[in-house]
Amino acid sequence: MTGPTGPDREAVRALAELLRKWWELSAREGRPKPTQQSLAGRLGIDQTTLSRYLNPRHPSTAPLRTVELLHTVLRAPAADLPRARALAEEAAAVPARKSPHPSDATPADAAPAEPTPADAAPADAAPANAAPADAAAVVAPAPRRGATHRTALAFLAVLTLGGGIGLGWSAFAHRDGQGGPSVAAAAAPEGPAASRWPLARKGDLLWKARTVQYLLQAHGHAVEADGDFGAATAAAVKTFQAAHGLLADGKVGAQTWSHLIIRIDSHNDPKQAVVALQYLLNNTGTATDITGIFTPSTTRSLDTFQRSRALPVTGVADPATWRALLASQGPAIHR
Repeated sequence: MTGPTGPDREAVRALAELLRKWWELSAREGRPKPTQQSLAGRLGIDQTTLSRYLNPRHPSTAPLRTVELLHTVLRAPAADLPRARALAEEAAAVPARKSPHPSDATPADAAPAEPTPADAAPADAAPANAAPADAAAVVAPAPRRGATHRTALAFLAVLTLGGGIGLGWSAFAHRDGQGGPSVAAAAAPEGPAASRWPLARKGDLLWKARTVQYLLQAHGHAVEADGDFGAATAAAVKTFQAAHGLLADGKVGAQTWSHLIIRIDSHNDPKQAVVALQYLLNNTGTATDITGIFTPSTTRSLDTFQRSRALPVTGVADPATWRALLASQGPAIHR
């Protein structure tokens, strides 16, 4: 694979060097360094792809999600994560190279134009003294009997298919009238009310763990936001649950989420709660700086997200918004 070109080439190489360093230094505190094969399995990618991410000489840009997961799995220093995120975003901005094939080539699925009657016979094919009636006879020959027969069969097939579709639709409509599922209802997209609180528990990685950890910090619990829902995070959750009269099982379900989230607006913006909000917004593709400060820019990002999810555009992080944000994250990862 050819290395990237352009102004972000150094960012791609720097990111690969940083990821390589994480891997090389992961053998500490009695833990062996994982093989690339086992590490690739935990990341859900193939070993060849991982080796390119870790090769500064011929680097390939690792997606931001993979960078964050590598940081968590390899237990890399927390101070390295902001730089790794910045490098991943900068490296991802490299423009795609043009295909070596001509862009104006005829698409494979484009049907070639059928010759018109005039194209079928060159102009010099008819005698120079041919009468107009003769030319018409050459250009539009009478249809053959076989072609007429095929046309009739095709017409009968269309009529039969149409009748079958009509009967099927009538059956569905009758089923709806008897209380069965409606076709229109099945096709309708789920609204914001359909969002459910996710279950976060020990062993979760990345967004579930970080969100819980940031919000625990906002409530005064001393946990590290390392993206790994481990024993320390589970213990802090149990302490939080006991303090709020909840079942202290260390799992963050609907009731725990409803106590853990914090309504954020211009009058109430605890730093770590704002960090959680900005982190989730950024993960949905709504570009947001993670600063811990509820700036007008964060408000605009929040408005954009609410509008995209058919929520009331209030610029306030209320429970419905938190629930929609959590439901809009990527697939959950559990070790």
